[in-house]
Amino acid sequence: MKKLLALVLSLALALLCTSAFATQTIVIGATTTPHAEILELIKDDLAALGYELDIQIFTEYPIPNPATASGDLDANYFQHIPYLTAYNNGVDASQQLVAAIPVHYEPYGIYAGTKASLADIAPGDSIAVTNDPSNETRALNLLAEAGLITLPENVDLLSDSLTKLDIVENPLNLEIVEVNAELLTSTLQDVSFAVINGNFAISAGLKPGEDALLLEDASGQAGIIYTNYVVVRTADENAPWVDALRSTLTSDKVRTYILEHEAYAKGVIPVF
Repeated sequence: MKKLLALVLSLALALLCTSAFATQTIVIGATTTPHAEILELIKDDLAALGYELDIQIFTEYPIPNPATASGDLDANYFQHIPYLTAYNNGVDASQQLVAAIPVHYEPYGIYAGTKASLADIAPGDSIAVTNDPSNETRALNLLAEAGLITLPENVDLLSDSLTKLDIVENPLNLEIVEVNAELLTSTLQDVSFAVINGNFAISAGLKPGEDALLLEDASGQAGIIYTNYVVVRTADENAPWVDALRSTLTSDKVRTYILEHEAYAKGVIPVF
């Protein structure tokens, strides 16, 4: 009887020890470049803290937020505050998400399509821009900064949602072509220019620091507003696994990786 009791106690202790050191899996959705690449860098660091990172790749912006809200993902990493705000404004409170970890900023840039230089722009030329509201506002603002169009006064990049219909002046009668963000680089052979986010530009082999004809000013308002965050459910904002993600994503290791990655030059900028 004593031997049986000892065996039972030993098994119970073994199960407790196994449970204590069990690895928790964090399922996170991300676009490929640079988000998933940065996440791959911290897998071992998270493992040392007792977490396994399961990275799910997405190529379309509208999917990760609902997947996070439903619990199919624990978190996502691809978006800035205006995009998250637009999502939250369209769902009820139970589906809303919160920006938990600021990681990096990707400047929007104007890239050459069928024309090589902005100096060559002519009446009727076409320019492709992102078609989701927060990012179209951003693209149109960059065209305004380039002096190509005029937008309403006092545009608030954080909350305004502009489309081509809001353009006040278009002296060259430019054709603004609204396209899904992930398809912008494939339109370059069909349009004069395109305004493209850093992650999709880099994924297509473009180098923002070299290939962009005009980049957003990273030291200006855009560099703050369009910081990319890890986003989670409101209930998880202070969870230990979020703290683990924060400590590993905002490490010197990640900062050095971003700054020294040749393809990221001026296209991915750490904010920590």
